[in-house]
Amino acid sequence: MRRRPGIGGLQTAAAARDQYRLLGENVAKIRTDLMKEQLTTFRTQLEDFARKHKNDIRKNPAFRSQFHEMCAKIGVDPLASNKGFWAELLGIGDFYYELGVQIVDICLATRSLNGGLINLQELCTLLCQRRKAARDSVSEDDCLRAISKLKVLGSGFEVISVGKKKLVRSVPTELNKDHNEILELAQAQGYVTVEEVERRFSWPSGRATDALETLLEEGLAMIDDGHRDSKRRYWFPCVSVSASA
Repeated sequence: MRRRPGIGGLQTAAAARDQYRLLGENVAKIRTDLMKEQLTTFRTQLEDFARKHKNDIRKNPAFRSQFHEMCAKIGVDPLASNKGFWAELLGIGDFYYELGVQIVDICLATRSLNGGLINLQELCTLLCQRRKAARDSVSEDDCLRAISKLKVLGSGFEVISVGKKKLVRSVPTELNKDHNEILELAQAQGYVTVEEVERRFSWPSGRATDALETLLEEGLAMIDDGHRDSKRRYWFPCVSVSASA
């Protein structure tokens, strides 16, 4: 018969467990303190870097994008507030706020042409034209960061991917899989026909028409019936024709 451990043995085992637990807590605390110390060092170095290169960060879009990536790696968000160290040093909080206002203006001005869905590249082009007197250049990365701050205005402003292109949506229109596939197909020549859609996706009769008519009703498509083959073209300004604000 196996003997059960006595009280002394149980106490010894409990004491050993307590020692292991305390040792584990001490190791975890040392690691945490070390990480905090390293983060503090990184933040200090980042601030020194920002002071030294603030003109490049303000004026060079590629440099600015790399700076944001550096900040993200240590949990710093220069856009979190217009107040504080980063805003005072770089002024980028005000820069993205101004950019956001101009993006809203452009989306509103072009909505009658594209139904509230505009190509990101097109948006950046219009933004640069509007800001041609400004000293600061603007990149697609800048546009994306400014748009991310517009989400407080509601579900209307967001970036969606259609194929290899990014589109900025400024109206609360929900696009389903059929709509996205049609928009991706339209990128080749700017338009599609019912026959092309049905042939490309092997859809039954009526499915392509229903999806295209929905896009037309939402203002995302324009129709063109002036062709000799009598086939209606559905044009999509958001992936083809450049609109001017």
